[in-house]
Amino acid sequence: MQEYTSLKNRKTDNRPYERCEKYGPASLTDAELLAVIIRTGTIGESSIDIAERILCSSPADSGLASLYHLSLNELTNINGIGKVKAIQILCVAELSKRLARSRISDAVRFDNPQAVSEYYMEEFRHKEHEVLKIIYLDTKNRLLCDMNLSEGTVNSSLASPREIFIEALRHRAVYIMLLHNHPSGDPSPSNEDILFTQKIIKSGEMIDIHLLDHIIIGDNCYCSLKERGLI
Repeated sequence: MQEYTSLKNRKTDNRPYERCEKYGPASLTDAELLAVIIRTGTIGESSIDIAERILCSSPADSGLASLYHLSLNELTNINGIGKVKAIQILCVAELSKRLARSRISDAVRFDNPQAVSEYYMEEFRHKEHEVLKIIYLDTKNRLLCDMNLSEGTVNSSLASPREIFIEALRHRAVYIMLLHNHPSGDPSPSNEDILFTQKIIKSGEMIDIHLLDHIIIGDNCYCSLKERGLI
């Protein structure tokens, strides 16, 4: 009878736990790092084997970046991954995004479109649907908070000015920024993007809350409507 394959059953030299302890986590491959999270394999397949399959399972990307594209259902459909393991993997992916952002959050100048796009790039460039984020700033352009306001179809993301400015008033924001992604990878603004931006500008002027910019995130690139002269 075959047994379940776990990290314990691997030769010591090939076991990620021992290698990490001896040489540090940088010595592990991507699959080995993921295998440490997965812990156990299935009949005839080690946790590293499963990790390697996960890293190649997304049609949108491969390697560690594939973790950003996989949903809970997609992960649990992979043989050897149950609900608990799937949630752990999703949390690791989310943690990596937040770690990347936390390293630069204090240094970001929110009046600089390039700096803002770099700050949010990893969060947005892997999404398969448009997501609209609102960034709320104080009098010195410092971040008060941000929030995802809507998630739309591949082609559009809809939100009303009322929702945007209710939150702005609640957080006592003086300035706001709009940011959303284009899943196509091309950040060029559509007519809908431009009209929506103009609508927010006019609404904000009525209550003295000003829109600084609308930034569209593509695949490792961005478009600032302010830099384009559209604001």
